[in-house]
Amino acid sequence: MNTNYLENNYLTLVGKVTGEKKFSHEIYGESFYVFNLEIPRLSGNSDIIPITVSERLIKEDTLTEGKKLLIKGQFRSYNSYENEKNRLILTVFAKDIVEVEENEEDEENEMVKKDTITNEVVLVGYICKKPIYRQTPFGREISDLLLAVNRAYNKSDYIPCIAWGRNARFCQNLEVGTEVKVVGRVQSRNYEKKHEDGSVETRVAYEVSIGSLEVIEEKNDEKEIDTENQEAV
Repeated sequence: MNTNYLENNYLTLVGKVTGEKKFSHEIYGESFYVFNLEIPRLSGNSDIIPITVSERLIKEDTLTEGKKLLIKGQFRSYNSYENEKNRLILTVFAKDIVEVEENEEDEENEMVKKDTITNEVVLVGYICKKPIYRQTPFGREISDLLLAVNRAYNKSDYIPCIAWGRNARFCQNLEVGTEVKVVGRVQSRNYEKKHEDGSVETRVAYEVSIGSLEVIEEKNDEKEIDTENQEAV
């Protein structure tokens, strides 16, 4: 499979910078920073998504609090070892950053903004764990998937995904190793982690909320599943 990020892992995000950037790491003398991007949902809530960016892509005032940005790049994962335990860390790796001008008095500009995709991710990868199907107390159907997405230099990103409704029912029967294409949005979600000593820690999970899903057959025959694009609150 082609591992070009334009083919199997690409996203577009539009949101506002929240908080301050922090130094992340350095590779071959090139510094990388992490900052949070706040992306509004249709429901009125917002997702707070971590963005990793090279110093080469940012100007002095690019990451100013409240600045609206268009981000294009990839959804990536890496392993972090904390307290002798392995933890999967997810981040958006920015390939391009563009400042978005806001002009509330320009009606034509407002129409453009309404039509702009503010949060979309496309992934092509392989099911690497048996999907977990469940129903909420209110009868909502959900399936949790873990997708292995190939990257250059024989690396892979492991991306948690969540499907809803009819997609969730279909996903529960997917076998490990099945190649799929998903289109959805990156979302953040708070959850509580209970420790052995009884203490409870609030954490943030990042995942792809699936809007549409296709199974990629061996002979390039794709089976498309009906889109059930639901807004997760």
